[in-house]
Amino acid sequence: MRVEDIEIDEQIGEVGRILSEQEKKKGLLIHGLHRIQEDNGYLPEDVLRRLSQNLDIPLSEIYSVATFYKMFHFKPRGKKVVRVCLGTACYVRGSKKVLTALETEFNIRSGETTEDLAMTLETVGCVGCCGLAPVAAINEDIVGEIGEKKVGVLIRSIRQD
Repeated sequence: MRVEDIEIDEQIGEVGRILSEQEKKKGLLIHGLHRIQEDNGYLPEDVLRRLSQNLDIPLSEIYSVATFYKMFHFKPRGKKVVRVCLGTACYVRGSKKVLTALETEFNIRSGETTEDLAMTLETVGCVGCCGLAPVAAINEDIVGEIGEKKVGVLIRSIRQD
């Protein structure tokens, strides 16, 4: 989707009859940010500038909205996003060791992406699988009970296409 192709009235629908033009445009902002990130994998500055012009919303306001939500990213991310749980149950059972092993193996820190864009490493407060602690997620796949032996399995799984 190109930013220029956003049809405001089509996206807003019936509610558009009671909204001002500016309210309609603001109503599309989050939808537009989602579409841009889907198309690019992140929110490139040049595309955000075009969105700003197209919706007549200041770029600073677009950045304000996009930085409020953790789901939006301003740098390219890896093909695989690995999230290590640092919630209480996982932390007590060794998730910090898992994180350290991944940081060492891939030579990145939490919040960073490998140079080849193969992986982005993140930490999360809870994955919701406390009974399987320690836990990591590779994209949407959960890997639980990661002990010393299973760290190697986790690393091989990350390296696979």
